[in-house]
Amino acid sequence: MKQIVECVPNFSEGRDSGVIEQITAAIKKVAAVELLDVDPGRDTNRTVVTFAGSPAAVEEAAFQAIKKAAELIDMSRHHGAHPRMGATDVCPFVPVSGVTMADCVEIARKLGRRVGEELAIPVYLYEEAATSAERKSLAYIRAGEYEGLPEKLKNKEFKPDFGKAAFNKGAGATAIGAREFLIAYNVNLNTRNVKLAKEIANRMREKGRLVKNPVTGVKETIPGTLKAVRAVGWYIAEYQMAQISVNLLNYNVTPLHQVFEEAEKLAAEFGVRVTGSELVGLIPLEAVLQVGRHYLRKQGGCLGVAEKELVRTAVQSLGLAELSVCKPEQKIIEYRFRKKGKLASMDLVDFCAELASDSPAPGGGSIAALNGALSAGLSAMVGNLTHGKKGYEAVRDEMESVAEKAQSLKDFFIEAIDNDTEAFNCLMAAFSLPKKSDEEKKVRQDAIEEATKGATLIPFAVLEKSQSAAELALAVAMKGNRNSLSDAGVAGLTAAVCAEGALYNVLINTQEMAADSFRNETRARARQMCASVLETVVKIKAEMDKGFAD
Repeated sequence: MKQIVECVPNFSEGRDSGVIEQITAAIKKVAAVELLDVDPGRDTNRTVVTFAGSPAAVEEAAFQAIKKAAELIDMSRHHGAHPRMGATDVCPFVPVSGVTMADCVEIARKLGRRVGEELAIPVYLYEEAATSAERKSLAYIRAGEYEGLPEKLKNKEFKPDFGKAAFNKGAGATAIGAREFLIAYNVNLNTRNVKLAKEIANRMREKGRLVKNPVTGVKETIPGTLKAVRAVGWYIAEYQMAQISVNLLNYNVTPLHQVFEEAEKLAAEFGVRVTGSELVGLIPLEAVLQVGRHYLRKQGGCLGVAEKELVRTAVQSLGLAELSVCKPEQKIIEYRFRKKGKLASMDLVDFCAELASDSPAPGGGSIAALNGALSAGLSAMVGNLTHGKKGYEAVRDEMESVAEKAQSLKDFFIEAIDNDTEAFNCLMAAFSLPKKSDEEKKVRQDAIEEATKGATLIPFAVLEKSQSAAELALAVAMKGNRNSLSDAGVAGLTAAVCAEGALYNVLINTQEMAADSFRNETRARARQMCASVLETVVKIKAEMDKGFAD
């Protein structure tokens, strides 16, 4: 899984577009980072910037942005409606995919140390990165705001986590932390009555609502029904409807579909109906997949469907397209980084034409990976055709598991189609390096050796995964829908082609290598793995012989 971290720094400038553009330009200069959103506010005099990318790149982009903000923003002259204490007021890191909260805490601490030491800005760690229970609260850290910093820094209780306890007149202080992904989400109601929307929101949100005790007359707080949820009710004139505006603080505590269904339940108690919903900003892929799985499960469907179908189910079930077109490729944060491979995105005719041309790539390695994708796809199909069918109740859960694993495996093989060709192109580029001097020859030889290893590891990984493809094919051959027995058989055959094709590519890529541990161990292990796959395929063929016996 690709590692993606989101960063959402808030800068104390929302009026001067030139300053904002210079700060965002510093972010965009860092490779492997994508600027996702810039949201300036004139009244708050604050701009919320959202960008994401690999952990190291995001950390560097955050530093460059904080540095530029410190150069351009003078906090001694800043005024705005929003609480603030620094030019870069807060800078949280958010795990999106392939990273943990602990990883984000580590990024926050590394950045905090660098900002404190190199920029002489006092840094306080907050939320999940906090060094004490009190400092988890941003409000606690920001108490007194910028104007209160000179006195606060004299107090040992407010000693910065990084940087000296010295007042930085221009830049102020910065809070750096790590938190879960915050999803901004609105639920649409078939009413203009904002009072009803507020009542529903108050009953949902974790904070709850104040209710007067009929006996004592004292107002008491009744907690809301949903954890990690903030909600308010409002009226949107543009849509001529009331909405429940939700900030979902942790979708793993309260998933999006639970918010939607709780809103439906509470709305019904007031004679109101939920008509749809909308996403504000971006959302992690997993949060959407949770919704898709939930509604497919409620419908009795198999969860082993393509990711695209899970996303479609989520969008339709939540009514996300009621107010405007909902484009997953724009709303799902991982999709902003997902680039389709040139080969994998071709139609079948163009792919075969490219394959049949005089270009050496795509070649056998890509075709081995393609066969792996075909094998996994067929196993997923048979799993789906078995799940929920009469007479196959005993294997329902197993076939769903097979289909889910096969979908994931299919995606791996599809990505490997282009990876193999890219690795080959890297090898050709190494061979094209100059070789006039002894120094150039050494550089060229080292590059060839490194590229050869890379070109070997791609088919080696394909070969490794082909065993899983064969095992899934065997499972559907033995227990799957008998009307799809031939499909299971072809899944086995394509797994075998995948394995043997990948083996051939491992062998040819290592053939000219000097005999060393990498070469010898890789070739020996590859032959063992291929033999294991072929043994599994023999079992699949035996199932075919039994199933098609005269």
